[in-house]
Amino acid sequence: MASLFQYLLCMVLLQLPLFISAQTYNNITLGSSISNLDEKPYWTSRSGDFAFGFHPHHKDFFLLAIWYAKIPVKTIVWTANDGKPVERGAKIQLTSNGVLSLTTSNGTEIWKAEAIDNSQVAYAAILDTGNFVLSTAESKFVWATFDNPTDTILPNQVLDLGNKLSSRLTKDDYTVGRFEFVLLGDGNLVFYTIARPTEKRNEPYWASGTVDSGTQLEFNQSGYIYLTLKSGGIRSLSSERPVSTEEYYQRATLDYDGVFRQYTYPKSSPTNGWPESWSTFWSLPQDICTSSFGEFGSGVCGFNSYCKLDKDQRPECLCPPGYSFIDPDNSFKGCKPNFVQQVCKADESRIVDGFEMQVLSNTDWPFADYEWFKSVNQDWCEKTCLKDCFCAAAISRRGGDDCWLKKFPLSRGFMNPSSDRIALIKIQTLEHLNNNGMNLSAE
Repeated sequence: MASLFQYLLCMVLLQLPLFISAQTYNNITLGSSISNLDEKPYWTSRSGDFAFGFHPHHKDFFLLAIWYAKIPVKTIVWTANDGKPVERGAKIQLTSNGVLSLTTSNGTEIWKAEAIDNSQVAYAAILDTGNFVLSTAESKFVWATFDNPTDTILPNQVLDLGNKLSSRLTKDDYTVGRFEFVLLGDGNLVFYTIARPTEKRNEPYWASGTVDSGTQLEFNQSGYIYLTLKSGGIRSLSSERPVSTEEYYQRATLDYDGVFRQYTYPKSSPTNGWPESWSTFWSLPQDICTSSFGEFGSGVCGFNSYCKLDKDQRPECLCPPGYSFIDPDNSFKGCKPNFVQQVCKADESRIVDGFEMQVLSNTDWPFADYEWFKSVNQDWCEKTCLKDCFCAAAISRRGGDDCWLKKFPLSRGFMNPSSDRIALIKIQTLEHLNNNGMNLSAE
């Protein structure tokens, strides 16, 4: 019965339209330009749904971007220049020789659209799909934002083999972040963390398992997102039935927390007013906090922190007792101790003096072990870590007899109500912190 349903779903999806076959749009002619000093520093699609141009970022900075223009939440779906903002006086121009060029106020080119042959370009346009294109006179696209995505895909968009999405760094920083969503050349769709500042990919934390069978990722006009297969079938990324694209805007974004989410937003104002934000329709992975990130990297949260799903099922990065965020404006960057760490000494009593262990239930840092003991209890585990100057924390198991000693930095920590792990965190006592003029509480 299940196989029959999958077959029928496949047939329905493959017959749904992917592209709007005949679309009219406002042409942007050769020689046209806009500056972020203009009263209207953007071009809009014919429907007015999307705008391409300079989006206010912060203070006197702007992003060259594409965004939803008709709704109160002006969500950005694409950025140029690797998401780096530009100052006042910047200009985007479609030159007479067909090059889409971004320049600073002094005329220095800092980004351009890399088309195969710009000499063929006759005009540009922002389509009603949200795709900005450079086109020949015969309406053949020689460059398109749909072929060069950043962190988002839209209905009618296709990702070919080798193409990818890269998350932004934080909620408000659109520069390239730590996560990638890649349709590999072998047809497998894979999520990675990236070892910045290099391009090295760590081990995947999610994969579609379509090696040698996947061909494209499609977000069709009806709101379904699926992999097409060499066999002629499909693999849908979600079993959920999407809401109508006639009534709702839709997008799918690899967010700065590493989760790929499909979002919806009403096209017209509901009776109770516009929503303050987009609604999440589905997401992958469902619990990134407990995902396996392999041997290297910090995982979703930074070193010395741990991940916990909030009430909206989004990952929240937290510091253990005695630690605070390295960057209060970016909780994903990790945590630092608010105390001077133990100094190794021959006299164990002097090592222990001024330190104590604090308990975090249902919490684990699965990596950074340097010792593993069996047939011991939690009290023994605490005392052993406390007198070991190399021990940053220990993990015990509720009802078990294991003890894992952890070294700095703590990595890929998570809190989960179903976990039987108990984290034992070594910190300096409040008395010693006060004597040293330090603050124990997390900022």
